[in-house]
This record gives sequence, structure tokens and C-alpha cells, in this order.
Amino acid sequence: MRHRLNYLLFGKTVLAAAALAGYLMFVGVPSLRADHDDCQRRLANADHKLHEAIEHHGYQSKQAERRRHELHESRERCWNSAHRWWDDHDHDQDHH
Repeated sequence: MRHRLNYLLFGKTVLAAAALAGYLMFVGVPSLRADHDDCQRRLANADHKLHEAIEHHGYQSKQAERRRHELHESRERCWNSAHRWWDDHDHDQDHH
């Protein structure tokens, strides 16, 4: 009888651990997607600002150079957080 009780307790523990692991796995997925979307949005915005600076001030202007620097920093931030490199023109690319 005691052996059967231990089996029952072990089975419940395994089931609870599996349920918890599944829950934790799916709780993290939306935040990863949010980071992905945030990086794409941030880079699209920085890329747009660069094109605007080039259009209004010239390719080699101080404004365009500052926007290039901001775009580079945004790409670095996304690479460091998600190990992905987004390019608004080429879409996202994996670089491992």
C-alpha cells in the first residue's frame, strides 16, 4: 500500500512540474515577440529618420551622419538583445 502511495505522489509531482514548465515556456513567448516587434519598429523609425536627414540636408551632412550613428546604435541594441539583425530594406536576417 505504501509503495502505491509513493507512486501516486511521484506521478502528481511529475504532472505538476510538467504543467509548470509548460506554463513558464508559454509565458515567455509573448515577451520575445514583443522584443522582436520593438526592435523592428525602432529600426524602421531610425532608418526613416536617416532617409529624411539625407533628403533634407544631404548625404554627407552632419544630420545624416548623426542619424547613421543612431541607426547603428539601434541595430547594436537589437543584436545584443535578440541576436538578430534587422534591416528595413532586407527585412530580418539571422546572423549566428
